[in-house]
Order: sequence, then structure tokens, then C-alpha cells
Amino acid sequence: MTDVRYATSPGEMARLSPEELRERFLVTNLFATGEVRFTLSQQDRLLIGGAMPDGAELELAPPVELRAENLCDRRELGIVCLDGTGSVQADGQVYRVSAEDIVYVGQGTRRVSVSGDAVFYIVSAPAHLAHSTTLITRDAAESVRIGEAHKASERTLRKYVHEDGARSCELALGITTLESGSVWNTMPCHTHDRRTEIYLYFGLDPAERVVHLCGEPSSTRSIIVADRQAVISPPWSVHTGAGTAPYRFVWSTAGENLAYNDMDLVATESLS
Repeated sequence: MTDVRYATSPGEMARLSPEELRERFLVTNLFATGEVRFTLSQQDRLLIGGAMPDGAELELAPPVELRAENLCDRRELGIVCLDGTGSVQADGQVYRVSAEDIVYVGQGTRRVSVSGDAVFYIVSAPAHLAHSTTLITRDAAESVRIGEAHKASERTLRKYVHEDGARSCELALGITTLESGSVWNTMPCHTHDRRTEIYLYFGLDPAERVVHLCGEPSSTRSIIVADRQAVISPPWSVHTGAGTAPYRFVWSTAGENLAYNDMDLVATESLS
């Protein structure tokens, strides 16, 4: 059965216990050898998943909650190779991938599978138009250096699926890498009422953690996150974190638009 997460209001989040907060927003068990696992968020109907073929081939079949014959009947996909090497097959076309390559799969694709020794992270959003299935390699992604070293926030952001890159209906997708000596991602932080965002943290040593901040800017909460765990961020919530060691994260959004700069910045001094 698919893990389903329901929408939460700001007032409700403020009243949740730490255990309840984790149950609502932290996704901890996406990856298991030889399996495909999904979590469905009712926030903008974002679906995330993990697949570890372990040398075999795994078909990405739709969860029963989608009421669909094929995963992409009414959806589009982003398939991220987190580690290793493998292949993505979409209606017979094979795309070879290695670490931090992404395959965008367009709406209307009938059969999608993954294979090889890679670890795959899957993000899916509703789609109403068919865009071309596209492989975007790590080196081909638009890359920008942002943040400041003296504020421990210097990072390299790679955009893969976005309004000026691989075309999509609702999905925007990319990977951010923290530079040596930096710990903060997305700082100064922001909200964007028009899109839900999900962070998947990876590349973190098993003994280390990320402290992820969420909630309204005036009433923030914290969630402790381990490697290959994801945090669902409602449109009204800030989303930022600091790690105890180097890490990377996959960011994905879905909602009303694809504009990367459509965000409401939050002054750091106003956080509480």
C-alpha cells in the first residue's frame, strides 16, 4: 500500500508533537533493494518514489491511489540516478544514466522501467500535455554557484527540468550540492504559495544528520533528517536546513507555475 500524506494547515502544524510532525512530513523508507516504493502527498498531488533494481529490471507501475493503467497516463516523471549506473526505459527507448543524471518522462508514456545497479529517486506530478522524454546529464544541466562562503551557504545548484531546460507541465527538478565548509541550504530561505516543494537529502554519511526547518517563518519547527530521506514542504512553509557534514539534495516542485524565481523571500532576522 502506498504511503499517503494529507495536507496540513499552518495552525495544525504548530500543534503537532515531534512524532506527529515526522509522520506528516518526513519520508524515511523510500529505498529497499529489489523494490519500488511510493509516497503520495495530497499537496499538489506530488508523488515521490525510490527504486533499487539491484541488477534486475523494475517496472514503475502506478499505485492504486492514482486509478490509472499506466503511471504516466495523467502524469509526468523525473527519474533521478542518485548513485551507481543503470538504465531507464520508456516505451522501449533506453537511456543510460550515472550519478546525478535525470530522465524526464513525458505524459502519455505507457511503460517505464529502471534497471542496473543504480539507486533511483522518482518524482511525479499531474500533467495535461505530452512533453518529450529527455535525458539530462549532470554535465548538461544549467549550473549556477550561489550563496556566500562567509555565511556557510555556498552551494552549486543544477537545474534539470525547468522553464528554460527540459520542458514539463508542472514539474521542476534539480540538484544542489553544498560546497566545502558550507552547511546551509536555501538561506536566506523563502516560501512560495503557488508550489509544493519536496527535498530529498542524499550523499550524507550514515552517522550524520541535517536539521531541516519548516513551518511558518514566525513559528518554525525542526525535523532531523538522515541520508536518503525526504521532507514534504507545503506552499506556506519555509524549507531550509543545515547539515552536520557534507550533503546534497534533490529539490522538486509542482503547482501553478515553473518560474524558478517565483518565491517570497524571508529575512533571516524575522525567523522565530
